[in-house]
Amino acid sequence: MQLFSVDQQRSQALEAHAASFAQFKVPGNENPSILISFATKSFNAGQITSKLHVIELGAQPGKPSFSKKQADLFFPPDFQDDFPVAMQISHKYGLIFVITKLGLLFVYDLETASAVYRNRISPDPIFLTSEASAAGGFYAINRRGQVLLATVNEATIVPFVSGQLNNLELAVNLAKRGNLPGAENLVVQRFQELFAQTKYKEAAELAAESPQGILRTPDTVAKFQSVPVQAGQTPPLLQYFGTLLTRGKLNAFESLELSRLVVNQNKKNLLENWLAEDKLECSEELGDLVKTVDNDLALKIYIKARATPKVVAAFAERREFDKILIYSKQVGYTPDYLFLLQTILRTDPQGAVNFALMMSQMEGGCPVDYNTITDLFLQRNLIREATAFLLDVLKPNLPEHAFLQTKVLEINLVTFPNVADAILANGMFTHYDRPRIAQLCEKAGLFVRALQHYTELPDIKRVIVNTHAIEPQSLVEFFGTLSREWALECMKDLLLVNLRGNLQIIVQVAKEYCEQLGVDACIKLFEQFKSYEGLYFFLGSYLSSSEDPDIHFKYIEAAAKTGQIKEVERVTRESNFYDAEKTKNFLMEAKLPDARPLINVCDRFGFVPDLTHYLYTNNMLRYIEGYVQKVNPGNAPLVVGQLLDDECPEDFIKGLILSVRSLLPVEPLVEECEKRNRLRLLTQFLEHLVSEGSQDVHVHNALGKIIIDSNNNPEHFLTTNPYYDSRVVGKYCEKRDPTLAVVAYRRGQCDDELINVTNKNSLFKLQARYVVERMDGDLWEKVLNPENEYRRQLIDQVVSTALPESKSPEQVSATVKAFMTADLPHELIELLEKIVLQNSAFSGNFNLQNLLILTAIKADPSRVMDYINRLDNFDGPAVGEVAVEAQLYEEAFAIFKKFNLNVQAVNVLLDNIRSIDRAVEFAFRVEEDAVWSQVAKAQLREGLVSDAIESFIRADDATQFLDVIRASEDADVYSDLVRYLLMVRQKVKEPKVDSELIYAYAKTDRLGEIEEFILMPNVANLQNVGDRLFDEALYEAAKIIFAFISNWAKLAVTLVRLKQFQGAVDAARKANSAKTWKEVCFACVDAEEFRLAQICGLNVIIQVDDLEEVSEYYQNRGCFNELISLMESGLGLERAHMGIFTELGVLYARYRAEKLMEHIKLFSTRLNIPKLIRACDEQQHWKELTYLYIQYDEFDNAATTVMNHSPEAWDHMQFKDIIVKVASVELYYKAVHFYLQEHPDLINDMLNVLALRVDHTRVVDIMRKAGHLRLVKPYMVAVQSNNVSAVNEALNEIYVEEEDYDRLRESIDLHDNFDQIGLAQKIEKHELLEMRRVAAYIYKKAGRWKQSIALSKKDNLYKDAMETASQSGDRELAEELLVYFIEQGKKECFAACLFVCYDLIRPDVALEMAWVNNMIDFTFPFLLQFIREYTGKVDELIKDKIEAQKDVKAKEQEEKEVIAQQNMYAQLLPLALPAPPMPGMGGGFAPPPPMGGGMGMPPMPPYGMPQMGSY
Repeated sequence: MQLFSVDQQRSQALEAHAASFAQFKVPGNENPSILISFATKSFNAGQITSKLHVIELGAQPGKPSFSKKQADLFFPPDFQDDFPVAMQISHKYGLIFVITKLGLLFVYDLETASAVYRNRISPDPIFLTSEASAAGGFYAINRRGQVLLATVNEATIVPFVSGQLNNLELAVNLAKRGNLPGAENLVVQRFQELFAQTKYKEAAELAAESPQGILRTPDTVAKFQSVPVQAGQTPPLLQYFGTLLTRGKLNAFESLELSRLVVNQNKKNLLENWLAEDKLECSEELGDLVKTVDNDLALKIYIKARATPKVVAAFAERREFDKILIYSKQVGYTPDYLFLLQTILRTDPQGAVNFALMMSQMEGGCPVDYNTITDLFLQRNLIREATAFLLDVLKPNLPEHAFLQTKVLEINLVTFPNVADAILANGMFTHYDRPRIAQLCEKAGLFVRALQHYTELPDIKRVIVNTHAIEPQSLVEFFGTLSREWALECMKDLLLVNLRGNLQIIVQVAKEYCEQLGVDACIKLFEQFKSYEGLYFFLGSYLSSSEDPDIHFKYIEAAAKTGQIKEVERVTRESNFYDAEKTKNFLMEAKLPDARPLINVCDRFGFVPDLTHYLYTNNMLRYIEGYVQKVNPGNAPLVVGQLLDDECPEDFIKGLILSVRSLLPVEPLVEECEKRNRLRLLTQFLEHLVSEGSQDVHVHNALGKIIIDSNNNPEHFLTTNPYYDSRVVGKYCEKRDPTLAVVAYRRGQCDDELINVTNKNSLFKLQARYVVERMDGDLWEKVLNPENEYRRQLIDQVVSTALPESKSPEQVSATVKAFMTADLPHELIELLEKIVLQNSAFSGNFNLQNLLILTAIKADPSRVMDYINRLDNFDGPAVGEVAVEAQLYEEAFAIFKKFNLNVQAVNVLLDNIRSIDRAVEFAFRVEEDAVWSQVAKAQLREGLVSDAIESFIRADDATQFLDVIRASEDADVYSDLVRYLLMVRQKVKEPKVDSELIYAYAKTDRLGEIEEFILMPNVANLQNVGDRLFDEALYEAAKIIFAFISNWAKLAVTLVRLKQFQGAVDAARKANSAKTWKEVCFACVDAEEFRLAQICGLNVIIQVDDLEEVSEYYQNRGCFNELISLMESGLGLERAHMGIFTELGVLYARYRAEKLMEHIKLFSTRLNIPKLIRACDEQQHWKELTYLYIQYDEFDNAATTVMNHSPEAWDHMQFKDIIVKVASVELYYKAVHFYLQEHPDLINDMLNVLALRVDHTRVVDIMRKAGHLRLVKPYMVAVQSNNVSAVNEALNEIYVEEEDYDRLRESIDLHDNFDQIGLAQKIEKHELLEMRRVAAYIYKKAGRWKQSIALSKKDNLYKDAMETASQSGDRELAEELLVYFIEQGKKECFAACLFVCYDLIRPDVALEMAWVNNMIDFTFPFLLQFIREYTGKVDELIKDKIEAQKDVKAKEQEEKEVIAQQNMYAQLLPLALPAPPMPGMGGGFAPPPPMGGGMGMPPMPPYGMPQMGSY
């Protein structure tokens, strides 16, 4: 063992088996010393010595040190080979525990190394211990896995050390150190010795350390107080208290005495320090003492002492009332709260409020009724305080507080109405008496609150008319709480009382609650009182949100009648909801001086003619001019039309028109004038506009119409004027001159109108020229529409006139396009042949040649080849594509060939003509790579893989290698593929190419070339290639690949496929993968290569997850022995795990049962026991199953297995160990049945083991029902000490049957829990005398004295009868027995009975019987004893009387002396002082109470003698 010093950083060898450290305080050294205790066992000169050493580590210089101690360890002869394995030191008791391997326990004292105890605590070896500091002992674990706790028996250790060990000093030290009982007499004796030797300091230390504080009593304090104090020395009492303070805390009496000394010396600071250090035990008496010098300190003491009344009183004195509640709640104390509240009220009303509020917040509710508290405040006229309290406590607004809510409102309505108003405004109360509060509010002038509380309409009407005292806004809000009918009633009352004064309020109410009251009702209300002003203000607020025409009209009407013209004008201008017709009629009837409202209505709603007529007829021409010029010039045409209808002078109209000028809309004005045939009226106006540069189309249209009608050179105007509308003017000209209409339409490109007018008037030449020049597709589509009946005439004019005249290519192109669009191919072909083939200006036109060929392709394919040969300037590629789409493949081939488009040409051969032979021939002719590439692709599509590969090689095309590879694989032409891939490899570096090349080599069995290829630089994905070769069973090639890339796992599997198992194992070893090992192992098993399989299997089974799979694989193939061999080999592996041991156990259970038990016992700690349990259960190995259940602590299952399969599993000793550990109680009784049936000879042994666990009554019932009660007699004898009724009765029954009266009597004496009377009745007629005697004995014990005596007399057992009579205490029984003896002539028995029943027999009865029956001689001993007893009693009485008389006389004398001394002492005192009490002045006599007491001193009788009455 090595001992290492942390401080010195060095170690030292220690020859020891066990060691432990401890701290010990050496007397005289305030610092604890560090001790080490160690145990050794050594061989010296052939002798075995065992020692225990205790030494100090690092002794402190200049300080007392611990002297080294050692002691022998005595091992019994049977334990000579035993040695210490652990050591623990109890710091609680100062004991050393040395534990040995074989379970011995040595206990030594730490201070003296004295042996205290030795015993064996475990039958099994102990290998681990740990300190149990709380218990002062240690925990230990033995080999069986039991956890043991060893500690000291505090009640017996001290008596044991002082008694059996006779070591008084050690006993005292242990008692002091551990505060243990048992050494009280020794400690008291030692204390008295020290006190007698005047060693007061040592005595104080002993008292302070006395176990369980037996010396810390008032007697000890009194003893120290009685010691006289020597001058210059510390008083012994102070030494005692000082020692106690250094040791710990003083008790209550000690604290009180020490504090009394300190208070007398006025050293309060010492008390504060001791209390802070918790050195004093607080008590109420201590607080009373300290209160004389410091109230705060006394309060702290009261709190610590839980002197609750004193604490409450102290807080009250300090006016800290809030703390009273907190403290009372903490300690559960209930003070007189009402008294406290009254006390506070006298001095601090606000404090009283706070205190009352705190009470109201206490858990469990307020201890004082709220009403009582309120009355206390009101009795002192503290209205505000009472209000503050009630407002706070009534915040929850509970129904049960209705009375208090009413009360707080009443007192404030009477005294402080503003406060009541604020409370009501807050809305915190809802349960008060509302009618009562309403009346008070009305009286207090709080009309709004009264209205809020009244519920009857008459009350409300009475209050509501006081509008002079009600804030208007509040009144308005109140109306919101009323029903519709009540609100309208109140509004009527207010208007009736004061229409002018209340109108504003009514209007405000109507505005605010118009939705609830109804707008119609409000309007009717105002109309009822003819209050247009109210109606005006009410509807003004509602107007913006209403869309009701009637409301808008009424508002206009009210505004008009109240003279609000501006508002009428605004509403008529802005509103969109009034009835325009109705409003217009009203305004016309009203004849307002201002016509603007009427102008607004008529202008907005289209009543301009009516307005004009109204203004003109009422001579309001100024408003007409203003309307036209400023309001709406756009309606001037309507005004002009109405003025014309009203025959207004033309000068006014012309002036009106000229005043507006450019603002006037010309079109409606022209329309109005044209409608009335007065267009010339506008000539001057129109010319004026033109001169001003007007470009308005309507101006020029009107001017043009005037020129056409006047025939003033209209053609010039139509061709030169750019501003008129051609469609309007043309329409105007159609009936007058169609040619002018064509001119107008042509100028404006009015296609439809021009076509219509030319068709109607047969002007087709003009139409053809216009259409050609127009070049508009839509127009061409319209005129060339087959439904057009004039199409033929138009086409003829186009072909004959219009198109030949044209020199514009665009016009020609547009015409041709139009023919194409109209699907007129034949007409188009004729037209194009004429243009293109007849040497016209457009013969060489590129587009026309294209168009000609394309049209022929569409309309007449037979002409296409001729056009291809004759024309050269056309778009060959595009036309060729069109030909292909039209399925003219030969023509398309000719076009592509003519333009040297060889790729397109060969595509036509391949894709359309589908002639690969012609394509190959064409490719040989042109010898282009692109052509060969197209041919190759076609061959590949047709499945001509070899030809395609040849073509790709000729094309030198490597782009399609993926398709070629796929096709080659499908066609299995790997030789050609090799050539192709070699060509591709020269162009691209693709992993796919190199990988496929290797695969192709493998498919053609060119393994040598594979080896050469992979040695050369390449980008092949060798792993994927190898996997592919492996999947396709090309194992030789795969082996080369996997070996090259060092993929040992795949190589191993490949070698397995090649049946090269040794190589596979070597590869698997390099791969070192569980999966690989497993595959190789399974392959070797299938090939019956079990040696190699075992090599692999050992590397698999160390993996927990794979173990079961390997086992199943072997077992499924019947390789049981090989599998067992594998598992057995696996046991020795370094990484062997629980699964291997368990699986081997399962295999043994299935296939080699003879090895199973040995395996389980050897490796029980490394087995998965639940799994093996299932296996043993399946295979019915009951003995092994039982053992496993025991190891797994499933004792219930173990016991059940043993009992169910006893022939194999039962072992008596083992079953006893099992049955005591089961958890199910029913198994105990099942075991009883089991042993009764199968092993009755051992049932008592088994029951003795279960004696502490079974119900003895149930066991007896089982045996009784089975009829084998006597079989368990030994068991019942053993457990009879439990005094169980069933056991007692069963044993008594057996004893009766066996006639064993001695045992029966012993059983009856020791165990009384049975049916005594029943047993007595059963045996009282027994043929055996002793049995009948036992029956009498039972009757005696049961208190049936007469039956017992009768039975004894019957059997002539007179001694038993006399003893029974004596024990009964019944005088009649004793005297009856005397009579019986006299009758039987048993004189000797008569004398004996007098002696035995001496206390019961009356002397006169005995003498009478003796005298009558001539038996005086036999009575004489009784008489002598009686006389002697009564003489002694008389002597004692006389003696006691004499002594009592002496005591009375002595007491009277003593009282006289005390009173005389008292009177003498009183005469010596001054008259101003009261007489001091007299206790202790002799015999404990107390003076009589004062008689009168003017000066507090008893009146003095003459000569100092006390009055007779004072006694």
